Amino acid sequence: MPDGTGFDLLEKLTAPIPHIIFTTAHDEYALRAFEVNALDYLLKPIEAKRLNLALKRMQTSPSVVESEIATTRFTKADRVFIRDDDKCLFIPIVEIQLLESEGNYTRIYTGTQKPLIYRSLNALEERMPMEIFFRANRSQIINLGHIETIENWFSGNLKVHLRGGNQVEISRRQATSFRERAAL
Repeated sequence: MPDGTGFDLLEKLTAPIPHIIFTTAHDEYALRAFEVNALDYLLKPIEAKRLNLALKRMQTSPSVVESEIATTRFTKADRVFIRDDDKCLFIPIVEIQLLESEGNYTRIYTGTQKPLIYRSLNALEERMPMEIFFRANRSQIINLGHIETIENWFSGNLKVHLRGGNQVEISRRQATSFRERAAL
């Protein structure tokens, strides 16, 4: 690097600190790299297999800063940063209509976009402002501000129609809670 080392650059960074993978021809700095929470330390010449392994680790490993941030609850005034393939989105919380579980991933529905992120629905529920969101069933959380109509459904369930055309069934157990929450 022309103006110093990678360690010099790290000292200049402020939070949040990104994931760090060192690539170097010098092995004497490996211990120091891990002291600054580097995700990996690759020696040149870099093998493609080893680089792929480091990149996969980067995609699935939360940084120290991310784990601290991941415990704070959003407010309805917040915006969330979402990476969707090659695009980065900065979406206001209030524009999220629906969160839907897809295994360990969650699909986030807004008016025009449906990015899929690597976070479980349970993890997102812990962070969402529950004064505007409601857990409809095991696999879906709805934004109450996007409800257009509600109808009684089978076996005491409710069917909610959201703006944009999504329909969500509120389970019988959650329907009771929903009725209590929404009643005058």
